[in-house]
Amino acid sequence: MKTIKGPGIFLAQFLGDEAPFDTLDHLAEWAAGLGYKAVQIPCTSRLIDLETAADSQAYCDDLNARLDRHGIVVSELSTHLQGQLVAVHPAYDSLFDGFAAEQVRGKPAERQAWAVDQVKLAARASRRLGLSAHATFSGALAWPYVYPWPQRPAGLIDEAFAELGRRWRPILDVFEEQGIDLAYELHPGEDLHDGVTYERFLDEVGQHPRARLLYDPSHFVLQQLDYLAFLDIYHDRISCFHVKDAEFRPTGRSGVYGGYQNWVDRPGRFRSLGDGQVDFGAIFSKMAAYDFPGWAVLEWECALKHPEDGAREGAPFIRDHIIRVTPHAFDDFAASGVDRAANRRLLGLSPDSDDAR
Repeated sequence: MKTIKGPGIFLAQFLGDEAPFDTLDHLAEWAAGLGYKAVQIPCTSRLIDLETAADSQAYCDDLNARLDRHGIVVSELSTHLQGQLVAVHPAYDSLFDGFAAEQVRGKPAERQAWAVDQVKLAARASRRLGLSAHATFSGALAWPYVYPWPQRPAGLIDEAFAELGRRWRPILDVFEEQGIDLAYELHPGEDLHDGVTYERFLDEVGQHPRARLLYDPSHFVLQQLDYLAFLDIYHDRISCFHVKDAEFRPTGRSGVYGGYQNWVDRPGRFRSLGDGQVDFGAIFSKMAAYDFPGWAVLEWECALKHPEDGAREGAPFIRDHIIRVTPHAFDDFAASGVDRAANRRLLGLSPDSDDAR
C-alpha cells in the first residue's frame, strides 16, 4: 500500500502582481516556507509556457530544477479554465470569454479550438515533467437546463452528453498516448458535477481509461451528496485530490440554491481547512484504505478568512491528516504461523485435502 503524498498547494487562487505571488519561483519559495512539498500549477503563461513545455524536454527539466532548489515538485498541471472552454453554452459566452487568449475572444469556434489545443499541449507537457495526472473541467452544454422546469424536451440531455463525448474523446486519446490521467473536477457549472453525470459521460467516451476524477469533497457538501460513499463507489477512478473544506447551513429562507446571495450569506459556502464541516479524518482513512497514490493538494477558497492565513494553516492540516500506511497488520505479533494442514485440523478436517471431495 502507498502513503498519500503531500501537502501540495494549488497556485491558482494565490497568483498576483506582487511578490511572493508574482512568479513561479517566488511562489515555490513561499510555498516551501509554509511546509508544502508540491505545487499544482494552473496553465497560465505567467507560470508556464505550455507550448514550449509540450515540445522541449530541456525547458521542463529546467522548470523542475528551479522548483527543486526550494524542495518543491509539481504535483499536477491544471487546465480548469481551458477545459471549461471545450464546451460553452451560448448563455455563458461573454462570461467565459475572458478565460481565453485575447486573439480568440468573441469567436466561439476559434476559442473552442484553442482550448482543445491547450489541453492537448498540457498532456504532452505533463509527460515531459514526469507527471501521471492532470486536472481540468469538462465544460457544459446542458447546465442551463439542470433544473427540469420548464420540462426538458426529450433527448436534450442525451444530445448534450453525446456532443460532450465527441469533443473530449480525441483529447482523451492524446492523454492515453502520453500516459497521463485526465482528472475531471466534478463542479457546479460543469456538465460533470456528480457521479450520475460522470457515469453518463463515461458511457459516451466508451469507458475511456484516462477519463478520471479529481476528488473535491467541498462541492459535494454544497449539493448535499454523500462524499464518503462517493469514495466507496469511485475510488478506482480518482487520480487527483483537492483538500478543500465547506459548510452547508440551511435556513428557513435559503437552501442549496442560495437565493442569488453572495458567498458570505449563502447557506452553502467554502471555508478554510478545519473551519467547515468536511470529515477529513474519514476521507484520509478511506483514501489510505483504497491505496490512493497521488497528492493531497490544498485548494484554498473561503468566504471569510484571508488567503495567506488559509495557506499557512493548510500545510500542517494536511500533513497531520496524511496516514502513513502500515507495512504489516497490527496483530502480526500474535500470528501463530500454522500451515494448511494445521488449519484443516483446526476445522476438524482430514489433513489430506483429497478426503474433502
